[in-house]
Amino acid sequence: MSAALHGARLFTHGRNSAGERVRIALRLKGLALRCVDAPALPRATWRGINPQGLMPALVLADGRVVAQATAILELIEELVPAPPLLPPDPIARAQARSFAQHIASDLHPVTVQRIRRQLPEASQAGWVAHWTAEALAALEAMLARRAVPLPFCYGTVPGWAEIHLVPQLRASARLGCDLDPYPLLRGVAARCDALAAFDLPPPDFGN
Repeated sequence: MSAALHGARLFTHGRNSAGERVRIALRLKGLALRCVDAPALPRATWRGINPQGLMPALVLADGRVVAQATAILELIEELVPAPPLLPPDPIARAQARSFAQHIASDLHPVTVQRIRRQLPEASQAGWVAHWTAEALAALEAMLARRAVPLPFCYGTVPGWAEIHLVPQLRASARLGCDLDPYPLLRGVAARCDALAAFDLPPPDFGN
């Protein structure tokens, strides 16, 4: 493990899909970090760590904080480049980032509770289903136009795209969204689900 990550703590929660991205990335790289249950902290304590109050956040041993899953993933990739989370080809790397960003920026926000609870309860399910379908259809189309079929989104091993896709599909399924129209996405997820790195146990908050 990189010296910069020694003593680092990941503040997250058991069903935090953004935190799941980071936890999967750590497992793909063979790394383990202490997890802290952010919602169990007093609100003022958590806001003192991450003023935005969102998960995950990475607190380094020297007290510096990196919030937002994408920034944490980029830091991990820079500090521990092997095995890489991104394909070797620069275009494929850009496509993997684009695929992941579509999830992180456009799809994930409409499924999180703090956004949904701003709507009347009776309209939440339909609203989430609509925007999830819009986003997943676009992601399915992105995979359909690849020049050659691949077992994973943009390569022969899972990485950047899959660590975003799998937690999001799990979250969408929990919310009752129909995933049947997206066979390419479901196929990638099924292959990921067969791998130990994606078989996430609940975070061990007792470490």
